[in-house]
Amino acid sequence: MKMTISVSVLFLLLTTNLFSQTIADLKLKAKEIPKSYALNDGNICITPQACTFYNDIETYANIVGIVKSKAIQSFKSNGDRGSIMYFEFEHTFKGERFLQGLLWGKNGQPSDEHPEEYLAKGKFLIIWSFHPDSPVKEKSETKIDAVLQ
Repeated sequence: MKMTISVSVLFLLLTTNLFSQTIADLKLKAKEIPKSYALNDGNICITPQACTFYNDIETYANIVGIVKSKAIQSFKSNGDRGSIMYFEFEHTFKGERFLQGLLWGKNGQPSDEHPEEYLAKGKFLIIWSFHPDSPVKEKSETKIDAVLQ
């Protein structure tokens, strides 16, 4: 009986962290942005598919789920630019296959032409519209992995 209660409490503590997070916790703060980057207004996605998904997410609600909130951060530096899109869904994100097709087409994975990457974890979806070697993308991925562990 004690073992069952202990395991249940441990599971609850581990899962509470994921469910108590917000988009604000995932976004890069000013001090976390690499020095060569400037925060920009609006979206500056590498390809139009990612920003179309962000702008028209309600259109896809029957496929991906209902969005509770969303936010975008866009960055520029000499030689790099892009946007990070954050989504929080009312329930678990359910449109991975659709999103893969939208972002990458029949190739089914990132390419030089369509370099976007994403992470879907529980109610959160994060899309990085940057080239693969982007320092700001790497900083964001590291932060999000730590926050949503």
